[in-house]
Amino acid sequence: MTERSAQDLAADDVASDTPAEITDEAIVARFQNSKNPPPSAQTLGFRMVSVNQEKMQVEIEFDARYDLLGNPMKQIQGGFVTAMLDEVMSVSCMIASKMTCVAPTLEMKTSFFRPALPGTLRGIGRVAKWGRTIAFTEGELYDGEGRLLAKATGTAMPTPFSNYKKGSA
Repeated sequence: MTERSAQDLAADDVASDTPAEITDEAIVARFQNSKNPPPSAQTLGFRMVSVNQEKMQVEIEFDARYDLLGNPMKQIQGGFVTAMLDEVMSVSCMIASKMTCVAPTLEMKTSFFRPALPGTLRGIGRVAKWGRTIAFTEGELYDGEGRLLAKATGTAMPTPFSNYKKGSA
């Protein structure tokens, strides 16, 4: 397999059915230059920061805007915090699959440690175990000062992108 440049991969807006040898940096560029980010990711203020394919781990920043995600206490509503954790865990599954699968969440547990306030939040997602049909995931969300806000664990079902392209998922 040949290694592809960040520019080549950024031109591809969807993941492929067959794995290609691509660098961590090229995957980051692919996310940052996407012409079709999902509305949910846009709402959360998603920005890919780093990828580590070897560790099956991602780092994502979220621009947590009060006008979109705030609750009456001027904090980020817990459902949006959970959505951010779901996002980092799901994207870590895409990385583990070499960008050939999405991974719908089957179940998820979130523990909240302190309120999330508007501003830049940093999420870390990783695959704890990648199986043939199930992936176990972990995620953490931190504030701008590096304080842990929430943690989550999840179970996901890796599903090839081709299932969605054909409309059979």
